[in-house]
Amino acid sequence: MNYIIYAALAVIYTISFAKLFEKAGRKSWEGIVPIYNLFVWMKIIQRPFYWALLLIFPGVNIIMLAVMNVNTATVFGKRTTKDYLLAVFAPFILLPQLAFDKDSKYVGQPEKSTIKKSVFREWGDAIVFAVVVASIFRSYFLEAFTIPTSSMEKTLLKGDYLFVSKINYGPKIPNTPLSFPFAHHTLPGTTIKSYLEWMKLPFFRLPGFESVERNDVVVFNFPEGDTVLVNNQSRSYYQVVREQAFYVAVSQYAGQLKSKEGGSRRDEDYWNDAAQFILKNPKAVNGTHLQLARQQILNNEPITVRPVDKQENYIKRCVAIPGDKLEIKNGKLFINDEVAFIPEHFQFKYWINSSDLFNKKTLKLSYDVNPEDVHLDTESNRYLIPLTLDGYKTFKQLPVVQSIQPNIEKKQGFPDPTLRTFPNDIQYDWTEDNFGSIVIPKKGETVSLTTQNLPIYKRIIEVYEGNKLSVIDGKIYINDQLSDSYTFAMDYYWLMGDSRHNSLDSRFWGFVPEDHVVGKAVFIWLSIDPDKDWVDGALRWRRLFSLVHWN
Repeated sequence: MNYIIYAALAVIYTISFAKLFEKAGRKSWEGIVPIYNLFVWMKIIQRPFYWALLLIFPGVNIIMLAVMNVNTATVFGKRTTKDYLLAVFAPFILLPQLAFDKDSKYVGQPEKSTIKKSVFREWGDAIVFAVVVASIFRSYFLEAFTIPTSSMEKTLLKGDYLFVSKINYGPKIPNTPLSFPFAHHTLPGTTIKSYLEWMKLPFFRLPGFESVERNDVVVFNFPEGDTVLVNNQSRSYYQVVREQAFYVAVSQYAGQLKSKEGGSRRDEDYWNDAAQFILKNPKAVNGTHLQLARQQILNNEPITVRPVDKQENYIKRCVAIPGDKLEIKNGKLFINDEVAFIPEHFQFKYWINSSDLFNKKTLKLSYDVNPEDVHLDTESNRYLIPLTLDGYKTFKQLPVVQSIQPNIEKKQGFPDPTLRTFPNDIQYDWTEDNFGSIVIPKKGETVSLTTQNLPIYKRIIEVYEGNKLSVIDGKIYINDQLSDSYTFAMDYYWLMGDSRHNSLDSRFWGFVPEDHVVGKAVFIWLSIDPDKDWVDGALRWRRLFSLVHWN
């Protein structure tokens, strides 16, 4: 439908241009030549040629198109408020009127000396100019970004305000250039989309100064953010489906147990037995359960689909680049069989046995531990707390601390039935602390495909690179062709948070395609601790106007 609307508008503009150009003393054929007609249009409305170039900038293009339409009405003698409103909100009506109305004649722009601008008009011109300049700067040079979570602690802190450079890796041409200025995917304070999908452009990146390197702190579009739960946008839709499928399977098996035994026990007992069975037999969760889960979610929650450039922005550290081999052993990251770079403020979560209860405010003020990241197991009187290496040493020396151990998630020999760890498939029992090995896909390289390793590359083949994929009788078909290999069309990256046990990263949703990379975090201009009052030092003075540390 969007393509039909866009095509209709293009036809209306083209036909109108042919007649309008002729009225203005130009050749009618000039109005139907794409791109060239835009520059001729600027001559007719007596505006600088570079105005036409502004139509490629998202947000700016909507404003500039409206301004050009108003100028078109002006040079053809239509200068009432009604005419200007039609030019802005209904050009598909105004332009044909100007083109085919015999009384409509080209008169050009009025002399500046005869124009007396009101205060409102002067402010309006200034605002339009400011929006245009700021939108171009934001889209192609630097964009402000706020750290909303503690996944990058202590390298980047919750409440840091930073600038992300888009020119380092090269700015992307927007996939959806028709968008509201300064809004990402929704209009402020609403759930209304801030963009139109009438026009969609393929991925293209302008030249940059450098490529993404290991240990860069990178902002990117969330790879699983193409489908979103409108009322629960902080969670991956795909993981919610997998978890719901687990509950569907448990519910069905509990019903079978109850029916078999005649309902002699409590429903809670059947549920617990069913859950234990599914936990030990995760293969019992099948495609039927997944389909039922999707349908249940669809029936109960609004869902939206977003193009790449409108998916949620995430920030993580790039730990592996295309062609790298990655593996995690007992929480230790290896790249190409060598221990990977450890950031200065790297964090793990530790189980701490204490003879005294820690006060969360004290943990924050004395040890700079975020209260929301602290969990207390009341049965064992143990705390689960994220700590840097220095923090670990400090807590280890506290008299009230009886023991302190890293929280390492071991392999159990069978996968988590909710499949929370990439590649989110029953064949893999990887955990966030024991993962891989895996090779990061590189553009132009070919990988052999089997039904066992297909889950690793399935999303790349289907979603990121747009192929039709199916498995029939144990054989793999890509675009209806029998295939035992695949050649990657893009580079991919592996990104992880510096707070390793508090980060939703590639260990859970996999590779980051090159067309999802937004920019490089470079500069912190403001930092406010949301867990402190102003009198307690909410403003982090030492972080103001500081560079982001990559190494």
